[in-house]
Amino acid sequence: MTHKTMQIGPKSLEELEAFQHELDAIKEETRQTLGERDAKYIRSILRLVRVTETLGRALLMFGWFPPTWVLGAALLGISKIIDNMELGHNVMHGQFNFMNDPQFHGDTFDWDNTCPKEEWRHSHNFVHHTYTNVIGKDRDFGYGLLRLSTDLRWSPLHAFQLVLTALLATFFQWFVAVHDLQLDKVVIGRKKWSSVRPQWLLVRAKMWRIVRRDYVVWPLAGAVVGGVFGHAQDGALAVLLGNVVGNLIRNVWAWAIIFCGHFTDNIYTFSRESIEGETKGQWYLRQILGSSNISGGPVLHMMSGQLSHQVEHHLFPDIPANRYVEMAPKVRAVCAKYGVPYNIGSFGWQLMTVFKRIARYSLPGGSQKAVHIEVESILPEQA
Repeated sequence: MTHKTMQIGPKSLEELEAFQHELDAIKEETRQTLGERDAKYIRSILRLVRVTETLGRALLMFGWFPPTWVLGAALLGISKIIDNMELGHNVMHGQFNFMNDPQFHGDTFDWDNTCPKEEWRHSHNFVHHTYTNVIGKDRDFGYGLLRLSTDLRWSPLHAFQLVLTALLATFFQWFVAVHDLQLDKVVIGRKKWSSVRPQWLLVRAKMWRIVRRDYVVWPLAGAVVGGVFGHAQDGALAVLLGNVVGNLIRNVWAWAIIFCGHFTDNIYTFSRESIEGETKGQWYLRQILGSSNISGGPVLHMMSGQLSHQVEHHLFPDIPANRYVEMAPKVRAVCAKYGVPYNIGSFGWQLMTVFKRIARYSLPGGSQKAVHIEVESILPEQA
């Protein structure tokens, strides 16, 4: 595997330290102002999740009547999106631990998702955020299924990765649930099933809780309500399909937002060697170069869990995400000052480049441009 060495951003040790200190200052300035405003915000998000879920499930009880069924499934999908993106993802990062409220503590909060909170905190909070886009370390780069740069050797399976992408989007929560098990290594014999089995039992238990609630308990409730009007079977099927659609809405949206934040045309990848002796300033630089933002308004930001500000999230994962909109202009100004690319575009544009990337790397070869990069270490003797 060849590596392209590039000088990008700060050009000396002094500049790198200044770059780091300016980003540190943005974080500290924000942290000093955390308080009741942020607590009120996350509590309002929890209420929104509960209200939309309650309304959605109640409307599905009306059976197949088109206006109520469509609205019910949509509201349930919206509730699941907000629960996963703006509530669960951010709370489990420990962003609201300062509240000292067990309901919003990162170590105890659980979400409406088949992925156990323990697995998520390891695979996402630790592995992904520590080794963002480091090939061979960050398993989120391609999710063990997709070839998204020339860093990864092409195989005939990659010719079908547009189909694999469709499956990944459709069943996203299920793929995320088993992601940390590293089943691909079990298949090729690099890990033993016996070492994976304890994790699998945890995942299986969480999966069953979700399946039991969405596909057994609620359809049975629909059958009871429908039975009052002589339509028990129709009532059960309407609720069952409504839950399927609600989960599908959440899965596809979460997939789209996450891929737009990580796999657009202009993100960079890194070799293992490039992070040896990495300083905090270089870590900041890697987070920015490995991320993409989505331009938009408050609704898009909230529905994306503020991951429309993926750059800021990768820089400051433990800062309440509702603050990213205030931090983004300051971060962008620092990037401009030190010549660091700040990748941002509309949702439609970023999604288009994601599909372009997936399609291109389904074939052998591929351009090295803005894909395969080793950021040169800035040593004192080079400054």
